[in-house]
Amino acid sequence: MTLTMNGSAPKLNLQKLITGTQLPALPQSAIRLLELSQDPANGPSEFAVPIEADPGLTGQVLRFVNSSYFGFSREISSVKMAIILVGIRTIKNFSLWSAVFSLMPNPRCGPFELKSLWQDSLRRALFARTMARLLGVKEPEEAFAAALLQDMAVPLLAKEAPQQYATLLNARQQGHARLSSLEEETFGWSHAAAAGSMARQWNLPESFAEMIESHPAVRQLAEQPANNAEKLAVALSALLPTLADPTWVECGPFEEYYEEIAPAGHPNVPQLLEQIDREFASFAPVLKLSLPAKSLVDCYREVAAAATA
Repeated sequence: MTLTMNGSAPKLNLQKLITGTQLPALPQSAIRLLELSQDPANGPSEFAVPIEADPGLTGQVLRFVNSSYFGFSREISSVKMAIILVGIRTIKNFSLWSAVFSLMPNPRCGPFELKSLWQDSLRRALFARTMARLLGVKEPEEAFAAALLQDMAVPLLAKEAPQQYATLLNARQQGHARLSSLEEETFGWSHAAAAGSMARQWNLPESFAEMIESHPAVRQLAEQPANNAEKLAVALSALLPTLADPTWVECGPFEEYYEEIAPAGHPNVPQLLEQIDREFASFAPVLKLSLPAKSLVDCYREVAAAATA
């Protein structure tokens, strides 16, 4: 990555970051799945071909479909049957996440920890899908995938500029300042913009890139929730607590936005978070992720208890 100078402060050059020589290439199987998804005439038979051509991906897909998350009564041994049972979008997005996960570096950079990032990302993805359903989004799996990948640029940025990102991550003050705001002040762009650019470099759909890059803009999106349902589901997920922080600093804004945009008859916040915790417990083993030390509902109750103390 090239560093340019702005006054006395070094400034990351985003365009250099996203050139083909800097950005890892997606595996051919993932590229082919994305190409197939552009034509609605393609079905399970067509999507099974690139997956079956990649033994590693085949194993991951079958473990995913046979996990307790889906709870099928019999073992699924065919990729085509797996796609039929859980849907093309679900398998495509799982394959995409698996591909991106395999590409991400694990930089030594201040408080950054890749395992925690993926745990946070999975909780956000599960929430975004549920929120998208509540908001009437036709394809909530797209919100799931966008939320899962919303922070995918952070490891690459931390690897390329470890000193700067160590400073930024420490400046978050355990959640009291948003990383995206600190990046905007320092570089003039954020990891959300970088992730959106990565998505475009990989030829992911434009709507997907927009969901990723707009995730820090929950306030603006909430002004017109009907027009921004998918983006809003992803942006609201970004307010969930992170494993790196001892307390849920943005719990108040999260609850306010949720109550403002959720439809009538929606579950209350503890009910919603308990659902996400249950889904995480079922889903995490498939992705070889451990359970967080503190659940989402525990984080919420801590904040509520502190408010009434």
